[in-house]
Parts: sequence; C-alpha cells; structure tokens
Amino acid sequence: MTDRRAEDTVRSPLDGAVERGGLALSRVRDQGGAAGRNRLRQLEITVVISAQAGLAAALAALLAQMLLGSGAHVFAPAAAVGTIATAIGQRARRTFELLVGVGLGIVVGDLLRALLGSGSWQTGLVVTLAIATALLVAGRGGALVGQAGGTAVLIATLAPVQPGLELPRIFDALVGGLVGLFVVALLLPVNPIRVLDRAVEPVIARLTEQLDAVAHALTRGDADAAQRALDDLRGIEPDIGRLNEALSGAEEVVTIAPARWHRRARFHRYADATQHLERLVLYARSIARRSATALQYDEPVPPALPDAVARLGDAVRELKRACKSGEDLDRTRELVRQGAELAGRAWSQGVRAYGEAMISDLRTGQSELLRATGCRPEDANGTVRRAAGAGEAEARPPVRARMSRPVRRRPAGRPRPKATGRRLAPARGGPAG
Repeated sequence: MTDRRAEDTVRSPLDGAVERGGLALSRVRDQGGAAGRNRLRQLEITVVISAQAGLAAALAALLAQMLLGSGAHVFAPAAAVGTIATAIGQRARRTFELLVGVGLGIVVGDLLRALLGSGSWQTGLVVTLAIATALLVAGRGGALVGQAGGTAVLIATLAPVQPGLELPRIFDALVGGLVGLFVVALLLPVNPIRVLDRAVEPVIARLTEQLDAVAHALTRGDADAAQRALDDLRGIEPDIGRLNEALSGAEEVVTIAPARWHRRARFHRYADATQHLERLVLYARSIARRSATALQYDEPVPPALPDAVARLGDAVRELKRACKSGEDLDRTRELVRQGAELAGRAWSQGVRAYGEAMISDLRTGQSELLRATGCRPEDANGTVRRAAGAGEAEARPPVRARMSRPVRRRPAGRPRPKATGRRLAPARGGPAG
C-alpha cells in the first residue's frame, strides 16, 4: 500500500488530469446509458397504458349502450379510463373506491335533497357533507372522495330537472370499473416478471457498479473514489421507489390475471429477494462511507478486504441472474460464503477502527443477501459467522506447538536447581506479576 501511494505521488499533474477526465467521461457515459434505458422503459409503459385505456373506453361505451340503451353514457368510459390510468398496482382498489364513492354521493345527495330541496346553497351543503362522509370512511383523499363529491354535485343540480339519474350513474360506474379490470386482467395483462426485471435492473447495476468502485478505491488507496461511490449510492432512491411500484403492479397482475397465474411462484421468489435489496443498499452506503474515512485516516487495508467487497457485488449480480432465469440460488450462497471468509481473513490480517466497522457492515450485508435467497435469519447469520471464522483461522491458525511439545523429565537422582534472588521476566503478553 505504501509503495503504491509513493508511485502515485511521482505522477505528473497531466497524468492526474487525464485520469480524472477519463473517470468523468465514464460517469457521463454511464449516466447517459441509464437515462436512455429509463426513457425506453417509460415509453414502453406509456404505450401499454395508452392501449389499455383506449380499449377499455371503447368497450365500456359499447357495453353501456347495450345494457342501458342509447344515450350519452359518458361516465362509463370515463370510469374505465380512470381505472386504467391510475397507478399500476392500485387498479383494483381504485375501482372499489370509485364504486363506493358513487354510492356515498348518491345516498347523501338524495337524502339531503329530499330534506332541504334544491338550490345553490343546498348544492354547497350537499357537497360538503358528501366529502366529509367520504373522508371519514376513507381516512384520506383519493378516488372515493372525488367520486362522492362529483356524484353529489350531479344529484343536487341535475336530479330536479332530470330525475332517475341514480341508477344509470351506478351502472356506468360499475360497467366502467369492471371493463377496466377486465382489460388489465384478461385482454392486455403485462408480464409481471418483465416488469420486475426492468425495475430492478437499474438498482442492481448501480449497486454492483459502486461496490466494484469501492473495492477498486480500497486497492488503490483512493479516498476520493470511495467518496464518489458513496455519493452515487445516495442517488439511488428514485430507482428504489420505481422498484416498489413495480412490485405492487406485478403482484396485482399475478393476483387478478388468470393468464399470469403460472408466474406466481417466480414472482414471489423474485419479490422475496428484492425486498431485501433496499437494506442491502443501506449497508453498501455504510461500507463506502467507512472506506473513504479509513483511507483518509491512512488506516491499513489488508488485501482480502477489497476482494470481500467485490465478492459481495458478484453475489448480488448472481442473485439477480438466478431470479430472472428461475435457477437455483446455490451459486449466490457460495459467493456470499466466499466473501464472508475473505472478510474474516482481512480482520485477522490487521485492521483499525474504520476497517473493523467496514467488516462488520460487510458481514451484515452478506447475511441480508443470504436472507434474500430464502435462508432464515439465524441460518444466514450462522453461515456468515462460520465462514468468517474459517477465514480468520486460515490467516492466523491457532498455535498447537505447545500441545505437541514433549515433556522433559529430570534424570533420577539429579537435584532440583536452587532458586536465585532474581525474578524471571514475564512472558510476552502476560502479566508483569
């Protein structure tokens, strides 16, 4: 480590500028590629939702005319589009809220119109009480509150001049909501595994890339590179948010879409693995932060430590590949075990405060990754502990010489040596006496 830093100090400023420029260009290229992939995913989602909404609107309008007769059945296609356009993973709940909101608006509107009559101030009072009732039922804003208020307005203003609005309104809402769910579940259901794979890809790519960057920084003794990796890991929150939305949407699809029921097992396996990913990102940030601090304080970095960090990134890549392909996770567990062994070896080779804290974070992250493969917490912790212990023993094997040393016996008849007044020096590491 010292020789490497000495070599770095004799480099010319031009070499450093060229290296920094190359790193900056690489970051810009990676960010541009990630932005392009994000735009492609957004375009695909836009095309799918637009096609679903158009098909649902057409079917809802046609079905409303067939069931309710000719006329301007505006609310049926509007309800269908509202169901489709809501956030993926919330469509079934949105349809339920829509129907409950319409029912609340009709009940409150009819009841108050019968008691108070019709007029401008009556309309305001009807809407106020309908919204208040909906908020008490739902506990928050949303489709239920909006539909309750909108239906109350229609009942209070149009019912006096056009009686019989209640039943068509209920049927329009029911037809629109059910048609929206029908399109999502049967006609154009998305592939839940593909949705998850596209959402988890940027998280995995960023996490593994920065773990490799931290390992490289530890190898070269570059504290600035470790700090840049930490800054990049701190910007991963939007990708994690999109991953959580994708999990919700994929779960909805495998629940309500019969065409996707055969993917339930793979989805649950994928979901169980990705739910540990957010905590693993937190441990990776801590590893990067402690790496930068350890290098800034010029702490020793054993050769096994960057290898352990890099092995954690390899295990994350393998986990993602196995979840996508449906293969077993034995290779992922083996990589985690190797990383824990390297962490134990690094500890035995000698670390200081921040290096020891980094190894603790590594072992916690390795245990979390084992839990992502389906291991129970106690089994994951035990596997990491045993592998780390094996690494420690390999780097610093226990002393067994005393156990096999032959015992010397005094020959018979030889007198015991007399004690002198001098005190013997204590053994190394023992008490002074």
